[in-house]
Amino acid sequence: MQKIWDPLRKKEVALTPEEKVRQWFISVLNNQMGVPMHMMMSEVGFKLGNKQLRADILVYGRDAGPLVVVECKRPDVVVDATVLEQAIRYNMVLAVDYIIVTNGNTTYIFGKTEEGFKQVSQLPNYDQMTKL
Repeated sequence: MQKIWDPLRKKEVALTPEEKVRQWFISVLNNQMGVPMHMMMSEVGFKLGNKQLRADILVYGRDAGPLVVVECKRPDVVVDATVLEQAIRYNMVLAVDYIIVTNGNTTYIFGKTEEGFKQVSQLPNYDQMTKL
């Protein structure tokens, strides 16, 4: 099985279709959004009630609190309401300001507003996200 280096977990991991998307989006977060590598973690485990869950990527704010949760899917998985609902469930524990869902082909970004999460049209950079 092919492997790829995960700079966040600092180890080689199996190169699955979902992992390709995760590694691509880590690069987007770092190179396009200016998120420092040390402010991200991948495959973060946490609990919601009795359920053990795992976020694909978490971005942390300067206060070390969760800021963004990213849910990655294989390219052949349609990014639909079910995928978004999964990320929203994660947010019940994480209380982030942004939710991102992607399959590598389609990416949706949602920012927290007074009325709940609303889709935003472009990727905010890290400095913009940490000023909320």
